[in-house]
Amino acid sequence: MTYALTMTTPAISASHLARSFGSTRALVDVSLDVPAGSVCALLGRNGAGKTTAVRILTTLLPADGGSAQVEGFDVATQADQVRTRIGVTGQTATMDELLTGTENLEIIGRFCHLGAAVSRRRAQELLRQFDLVDAGKQLVKRYSGGMRRRLDLAASLIANPEVLFLDEPTTGLDPISRTEMWTHIRNLVSAGATVLLTTQYLDEADRLADTIVVIDRGLVVARGTPEQLKASIGRPFVRVTLPDGDAATVGGGRGAGTIGERACRQRPGHPWRGGGPASPDGSLHPGGGPGAAQPRRGFQHRHRHLRGRGPVGNEHDE
Repeated sequence: MTYALTMTTPAISASHLARSFGSTRALVDVSLDVPAGSVCALLGRNGAGKTTAVRILTTLLPADGGSAQVEGFDVATQADQVRTRIGVTGQTATMDELLTGTENLEIIGRFCHLGAAVSRRRAQELLRQFDLVDAGKQLVKRYSGGMRRRLDLAASLIANPEVLFLDEPTTGLDPISRTEMWTHIRNLVSAGATVLLTTQYLDEADRLADTIVVIDRGLVVARGTPEQLKASIGRPFVRVTLPDGDAATVGGGRGAGTIGERACRQRPGHPWRGGGPASPDGSLHPGGGPGAAQPRRGFQHRHRHLRGRGPVGNEHDE
């Protein structure tokens, strides 16, 4: 499979996108450029604005402000040209459960004006590519979650698109299915495709993306390569909590702390910002006595008990 891509301009470009739903501002200011043949990950929590951005870039939703182009075509004024060049996989499976996998792919091919013969040929090619040849004869309602996601991805490729938009493609999948999906995405990029994917998972963005754009509350709060973003957070550290509640930090360096702690400390008005004792290297010591800063609820702490030593927390986000 080959993709006709231009290397002179970004495959995807967005400038100051904004979108509101009533009084809720889903996107405040989002700008990004995705070079052809690369992977860009939009990373953020639920409600950050990732899906809204994808819907605008795929012509499914008009923006209130800003502009965007895909393969040089404006998503607002040249929507037809954009649609012929993109493939989209949403957060939920869109296949008809009362049809077989083969029938679903063939129908989508007909919707893309490929004709009956070409649609059948492309369906068989994609079923082989995604290891769904036998499953292609079964009704989709009998598919596992991983099989449905693979069929969804196959459907987005039926017309050989130049640009792929994958909205949280591995959410809800087991570890093996996630790894398989990552392999398929890497293979597509190796063939020359441009991919913009949204994800909540740090490890997914780290492993797949050439560039990461972090979105929070409709704003771009960080961007760069995985290596650049990890370097900006600080060095890994180990915090040992002793039975009396004191804490010691090892290997911190300036700005030590987990990704979550650093982000909270930098957010104005957050309980982690200011207050509470700090070590000489500047890292906070939760639980270190009166007035100590306390972590926000929701942080997950992994503990294991050593002989007579009390809990030991290992918090290392890469």
